Amino acid sequence: MADALIALGGNVGDVRDTFARAIPAICSRAGATLLARSSDYWTPPWGKDDQPPFINACIRIETPLPPHALLQVLQAVEAEHGRDRRRETRWGPRTLDLDLLAYDDLTLADADLSLPHPRLHERAFVLVPLVEIVPDRSIGGLTPRQSLAELSTDGIRALPDTPNR
Repeated sequence: MADALIALGGNVGDVRDTFARAIPAICSRAGATLLARSSDYWTPPWGKDDQPPFINACIRIETPLPPHALLQVLQAVEAEHGRDRRRETRWGPRTLDLDLLAYDDLTLADADLSLPHPRLHERAFVLVPLVEIVPDRSIGGLTPRQSLAELSTDGIRALPDTPNR
C-alpha cells in the first residue's frame, strides 16, 4: 500500500459539495482508505487573478494503485465533476482540480506525471492544508511546515466545517 497526498481545488459551483462527493469517489475507485482530510480553505486565485477565489483542501490516502493508475482515477473523478481539461484556460476557473502531490517518497518525472508535484513548495494554497494533516512529512527534502514558513499566507482562511465534511 502506498501513502499518497492529493490536493483538491475549485472555484466553480458548490465546491465544498463537489469535494464531499469527489473524496469518496477517489477512495472507492482507488481501493483507498482515507487517512486524513484537511479543512477547506478559501484562497485567492493563483496564476490568473481575474477569477473568483478558490476553495482548497488536501487529503492523505493509502492505496494499492501505482502512481499512474492513481492519476487516471483522479482525472476520471475530475471529468465526472465537470472538468474538461481540453477546453480550460491554464490556472483558470474549474469545478474540480485534483493534483497528486506525493506518492510515498517516490521521485518520478515523465511526460504524464512528476512526483513530488514540481510546484508544491511554492504554493501556500496547497501547503496550508498540508500543514494541517502532514506538517513534518518530508516531501522532496522539505516539509510542508518548512516550505510554508517561506511564503505569504495573506488571504487564505479556513472555512467552518459543514455537515458534508
